[in-house]
Amino acid sequence: MTPPLTLARWLTAPRPASTPIAWQDDCIWTLGHLRHDVARLIPQLQQHEGSRWALCLESSYLFLVALLATLHAGKTPVLPGHSRQSLLSEQRALFDGVISDSALDGSWPQLIITSAMTIAPHTPPLLALRDDATIELYTSGTTGQPKRVIKTVRHLDCEAALLADRFATQLAGTRVVSSVTHQHLYGLTFRIILPMALGLPLHAGMLWYSEQLAALAAEERYTFISSPAFLKRLDLQLPAPPMAMIVSAGGELSLQSAAQTAAWLKVWPDEIYGSSETGIVAWRQRQSEETHWQPFPGISFREEEAEVRVFSPLFADDNGLLLDDTLEFDTNGHFRLRGRRDRVVKIEEKRISLREVEQRLLALTGVREVAAVPLLRGDRTAIGVLLVLDDAARASWGKNQERTWRRTLRTWLEPVAIPRYWRVVDAIPVNSMNKRIDAQLQELFDETPRN
Repeated sequence: MTPPLTLARWLTAPRPASTPIAWQDDCIWTLGHLRHDVARLIPQLQQHEGSRWALCLESSYLFLVALLATLHAGKTPVLPGHSRQSLLSEQRALFDGVISDSALDGSWPQLIITSAMTIAPHTPPLLALRDDATIELYTSGTTGQPKRVIKTVRHLDCEAALLADRFATQLAGTRVVSSVTHQHLYGLTFRIILPMALGLPLHAGMLWYSEQLAALAAEERYTFISSPAFLKRLDLQLPAPPMAMIVSAGGELSLQSAAQTAAWLKVWPDEIYGSSETGIVAWRQRQSEETHWQPFPGISFREEEAEVRVFSPLFADDNGLLLDDTLEFDTNGHFRLRGRRDRVVKIEEKRISLREVEQRLLALTGVREVAAVPLLRGDRTAIGVLLVLDDAARASWGKNQERTWRRTLRTWLEPVAIPRYWRVVDAIPVNSMNKRIDAQLQELFDETPRN
């Protein structure tokens, strides 16, 4: 296997300028285009004193341009995880400026970039890229506030090397398409870092629907970076595209969804377990209920009572990190997942902070106390909220008020984080230790009356 390119060599490795980097519809961007677009953006960044630039771009090609230009300009790329203006305004202290591919209304320096579609035949002069240069990502934390995760270029290169060792044969000769955003670590790793390291063309757009997947050109072979939610909703009646590999992460893929996906696309999905903090931890190809997760080389664990600490070359903390999940190990060191231990839940593969949902509701006029809980209805998880209201809010409570608050919350929360079930109560139940018990709170949403 040819060693994967380190991030510092993406622009400088001796390759033809015509090497394809990305495509969308009829547009193809080559290495020559990428070199020119990056070289054009670097001086614009260097003219600004600010060192921290939020990357808020829809196009994965332009995101790649911004990522490389920011790093080679000696600046720090910041991935807020979204492009919503209201949240960016709240998080203004996290960055000095924004790079985007569309205008955002805010009180920050903004660079709106496009591709010049001009080819640079040779590598332009670039500031050497150190492997301790950092990228900052923000993800939902248990406090309800964005949690900063710092990744060095060295750690990202190491992660790409681990993945290449395991999957390079399956990935060889494919084009990479995705239904997940590059704004989070999973998408950044598999949609940007891995294809660039292995010289695979990446799709600049997002696949939102099965129809887009089925419409992929039949003369190519593809790697599909996806999620359990998307794979579960595949339209199996459509013509299947030529698929070489499917990657799923963000939550466990059910055996039924894995089998249906394999039957349609003629390849079993490879699942990845990890987090923004840890990077990749383990993988599996689930073809039976007994398939356990297998750690990647170099990953080890230590059980600490009910918690598990992971040690990895993919993050800087030599003391390891406590996992948000509880794990059950077998004699081979493989494991099953046995649930989460914090107040961040996965809904449609998005990390949703129940604490943040509660804080947003508490900011509404008339809400005195709130408890948010995950509810399983059929095979779907949604959020339910218990509300203690003041007299005026309680007197006016009804469907109209609920709809109004839903609309207000859309300014701040992901659509799947908007509470679907609402209950107004006199008091939120607690146990003898004055703690809330989720199971007890969930009972208040039971639709079948108890005798």
